Amino acid sequence: MKHFAYILFISFLCCTHAAAQYGSFAGADYSQGIVFVMENNQIVWQHEAPESNDIWALPNGNLLFSVGKGVLEVTRQNDTVFYYQSESPIFACQRLKNGNTFIGECNAGRLLEVSPEGKIVSEVCILPEGVSDGTFAFMRNARKLDNGHYLVAHYGDEHVREYDAKGKVVWQVHVPGGPHSVIRLPNGHTLVAVADKTQNPRIVELDKKGKTVWELSNKDIPGEPLKFLGGMQYFPDGRLLFTNWVGHVNPDQRNHLFLADRKKNILYTLKNHEGIQTMSSVFSLEEKGKSYH
Repeated sequence: MKHFAYILFISFLCCTHAAAQYGSFAGADYSQGIVFVMENNQIVWQHEAPESNDIWALPNGNLLFSVGKGVLEVTRQNDTVFYYQSESPIFACQRLKNGNTFIGECNAGRLLEVSPEGKIVSEVCILPEGVSDGTFAFMRNARKLDNGHYLVAHYGDEHVREYDAKGKVVWQVHVPGGPHSVIRLPNGHTLVAVADKTQNPRIVELDKKGKTVWELSNKDIPGEPLKFLGGMQYFPDGRLLFTNWVGHVNPDQRNHLFLADRKKNILYTLKNHEGIQTMSSVFSLEEKGKSYH
């Protein structure tokens, strides 16, 4: 059974949310401890997910998401398909092409590949030598790349690093403000969603040398609505869907979600929704083409 409702975003190319109609997407609400599906500005499905930070809508209609110290895959009928439990906080998960699941354990500093049956089939530890606990700020989102390497957002020491299959650093960039999410683009560039350590939340695109070649920040959006940029999804036409986590500030004007194009036009904003407290991640349910998350 198909669970996706493909509804087009219809919006004016301007820097306001007033004209936008809501689309269909899955989201994670870190503060409420739920993941949900929203269609036409209505939450039509939700599932308990304490401190959820990463979410994927899978091709079969199931949802894969982090749940505090675990990773869960469920159907839209709330049947559990996959569950991995850890002793470490988990901020990153990813379904791989071979059917296994990539998981990043924060404090433990482990990058895992887990089979559908829940067995760890590969493990790489990226903690510094002599360190047994990376602490809660060690890493946030991480991804396994097609070349077998790992791309990791190190929130605490404000770096993005790429590790090879053995855990050796092969590329790194200092990202002031605390990198939270990372996406490797087809051209080899890297998108980084930055948090609020320097009070300059933004999304930056870094080239292979680590130079910033594109940036979206409060300088580009009237009212300075960005607080802490979290999960994001990049589409082949250059649009970028990203969350704005407001858990550290909880402002009266809660801008949870944005859709922007390469020219920095804001095409869509989800604002002050009564069913949402703090969005940490998002995955569109209406994009039929390949995207990057």
